[in-house]
Amino acid sequence: MTSQLPIRERAAADRPPAPTPERGARRRTLTAAPLALPALAALLLGLWGLTRQGSLWRDESVTWQVAHRPLDDLVALLGRIDAVHGLYYLLMHGVFALWDGGLVALRLPSVLATALAAAGVGALGALLAGRRAGVLAGVLFTLLPATQQYAQEGRSYALVTAGVVWGTYLFQRGKWSAYGVVLCLSCWLHEFAALALVAHGLTLAWLRVPRRTWLRWGTAAGAALFGVVPLAVLSAGQAERQLGWLGRPGGAMWLQFAGVSALGVLLCRLTRRAAPGRAVSALALPLLIAPPGLLMTASLLKPWYVDRYVLYSLAGLALLGGLALDRALADAGRLTPGARVSAPEVRVVTARGVRVLTAGVRVPLACLMAVAVAAVWLPFSLEVRSPQSRKDDVAAIAHAVARHARPGDAVLFLPARRREWLMSYPRLYARLDDVALARTPAASRTLQGTELPPGTIRHRLLSANRVIALADPEGQPLDPFEEEVVKRRTLAEGFRECGRERVWGGQVVVYVRGGGCGG
Repeated sequence: MTSQLPIRERAAADRPPAPTPERGARRRTLTAAPLALPALAALLLGLWGLTRQGSLWRDESVTWQVAHRPLDDLVALLGRIDAVHGLYYLLMHGVFALWDGGLVALRLPSVLATALAAAGVGALGALLAGRRAGVLAGVLFTLLPATQQYAQEGRSYALVTAGVVWGTYLFQRGKWSAYGVVLCLSCWLHEFAALALVAHGLTLAWLRVPRRTWLRWGTAAGAALFGVVPLAVLSAGQAERQLGWLGRPGGAMWLQFAGVSALGVLLCRLTRRAAPGRAVSALALPLLIAPPGLLMTASLLKPWYVDRYVLYSLAGLALLGGLALDRALADAGRLTPGARVSAPEVRVVTARGVRVLTAGVRVPLACLMAVAVAAVWLPFSLEVRSPQSRKDDVAAIAHAVARHARPGDAVLFLPARRREWLMSYPRLYARLDDVALARTPAASRTLQGTELPPGTIRHRLLSANRVIALADPEGQPLDPFEEEVVKRRTLAEGFRECGRERVWGGQVVVYVRGGGCGG
């Protein structure tokens, strides 16, 4: 049995007329529009520049090399690290088994997931506020720069977003069994999807639903959380290694969160008089604010926050923006055929006082505003499709190594976790002698392998004539661990720097022991 949440009141005049075959076909087309149009827009934008000029960043490189491991090695790895991404790695393992299509195969699941999420936002908007609002919300979600960025990334965040969005749709419809299953699967893709449950609870409190609805939601939410307990227990033991690199949210992060939250509140205020305004606000505003707000607050004690972990919260912003745009169009006189309204006056302040713009002026002004919006949006869209939109470019680093390395050269990673830069290029890596490596990533069931003791690293380094060092850019903090200190000291004392190539997010340095750099 289902109990749909309050949506919107429908006046008798708004009820559809008796169906005819022609009207039925048109109605089906209109009903599909809030799903189809945003999904198509997301698909086209996702395929645009999908390979990102052939670049690959470190997190995607991890996906690539982990998903290409034999299944038993992959499962063994998840028992030690990265269990939070385990379901996604298994999915990508299946994708590569069916089609090892390079960067396209790596990122295409995220493109499809984003299209699914955009359709879900459109469906939610249509359910809450009508078809036009649904189309506008779904398309707006697609156009957001963060949506475009993670639509083209070989990580799980777009899939998590799709799961949470459709889980929210099922929540709004009161389909509690399906809601619990979808949210549980979303949490298996990333545990922080569970924060959406908090947002949904706040929605119920806002709407003051009856106790019966609370009970059904609580049962479904509890089942979803119970289903993810094994992952939570396993990943809890890995949290320090998994998230130890994170710092507490800084002032810029809090300002960004405050700005987005304020925008959401402003949109709620602008649409509060619209018939569906309360229902949309009650669902969208908690989804926009609660997940990132809770994660950032928790990160004051234990640093866990990264904005992409709660990417799905942007669906709330898109719903509010879609309703605001829908109301703006309605206020501009774009109503159903036969409605007799006068176009609203547009007043501007000039040096000679307040002036009412005529239709001949308003149309060019609207076009000018559209051009201005495109001028702001296009640079962001181009930026997220460039290698510089990510922290580094593993492909560029590998190409630099290929230019400088000779067969048999020693290779050294500064720090050790930068070994991931070459793990996705096994043929190139095999040409080099990894002098610090104790056990390979596969043998050690880790992401970057394990390294030898400091004394052994020094001895093996000093036995090499030529070393290719892969290092972070200048200015980055240096790891204080003894192994890393020994690497840096041995290179400085026993080798001469003979070349340095800086690439995006890293550098490749050539060291030669004794003599000159020639030959």
